[in-house]
Amino acid sequence: MTSDEKSQVGGPGGGGGPGGGGECTPGVTRLGWIGTGVMGQSMCRHLLDAGYQVAVYNRTREKAAGLVERGAMWCDSPKAVGASSDVVFTMVGYPADVRETVLGPQGVLAGLAAGGLLIDMTTSQPALAVEIAQRAEAQGCQALDAPVSGGDVGARAASLSIMVGGSSAALQRALPLLSLLGRTIQLQGPPGSGQHTKMVNQVLIASGMVGVCEALLYGYRAGLDLETVLKSVSAGAAGSWSLSHLAPRALSGDFRPGFFVEHLIKDLGIALEESRRMGLVLPGLALAEQLYLATAAGGWQKSGTQALLLALAKLSNLPWPKDS
Repeated sequence: MTSDEKSQVGGPGGGGGPGGGGECTPGVTRLGWIGTGVMGQSMCRHLLDAGYQVAVYNRTREKAAGLVERGAMWCDSPKAVGASSDVVFTMVGYPADVRETVLGPQGVLAGLAAGGLLIDMTTSQPALAVEIAQRAEAQGCQALDAPVSGGDVGARAASLSIMVGGSSAALQRALPLLSLLGRTIQLQGPPGSGQHTKMVNQVLIASGMVGVCEALLYGYRAGLDLETVLKSVSAGAAGSWSLSHLAPRALSGDFRPGFFVEHLIKDLGIALEESRRMGLVLPGLALAEQLYLATAAGGWQKSGTQALLLALAKLSNLPWPKDS
């Protein structure tokens, strides 16, 4: 590993794991990709563009058509993807989807041969990540939980932050692939640690978005030119990724999803469940979940997380001027 920031890797080791599999090499290593949504399509495309053979599956086949046209091989089930691959990526919606896709009768592990590697990039439950790693190891495979942050922008630019749980050996094997998807790749610890780190990320994002949207409403009601306001506050101590990337979308009336409201609600539910299990009191997280539930109830569940602005405006009976 070089000092190239494309692959900033560090953190505690995750212990040993089964052997199997050599260095990932285009034209040699067979890849599988399951889940071609807003982010998954771009991420899979980077692997294809790097010269890897990729087998793909998605519940809605039409959403994988562009990847197939680009050279990916369609498979009819996750099991078939596993049987056709040395390394399989999954990026689906909910923990139940992960369980079915990986552990089900037609799941990846039903087809993946000994020595295979599974990389789940879905934001899911830490306990499920541990279960998957144990099942994979029992059949001579390796597994990493590797959720990401950066949204559709980071997926397209291959600039994601990738939070990894699993063994250091499995991560070293996966690095040539993960380096095509993200700039910061950090081993957080044993299986489940990547998912716990993603919960930290989501707690930060959810409460931060409440502040971003409330600030925009305040500025709008005060009669300020919000584009000018953003130039000032984005460069100061209040600056954040959400303020720089999502606030301008909201100002232009663009509430299309870089990350779905309904998926954030799923993530916040996991974070709250884990918080209760650990005996933590996180009232800001609970409030953020309630506000996003209100956003979904308002009909914006499939909008981007910046649609929280619309729900908060509605609470103040203040119609947002641009709601597309």
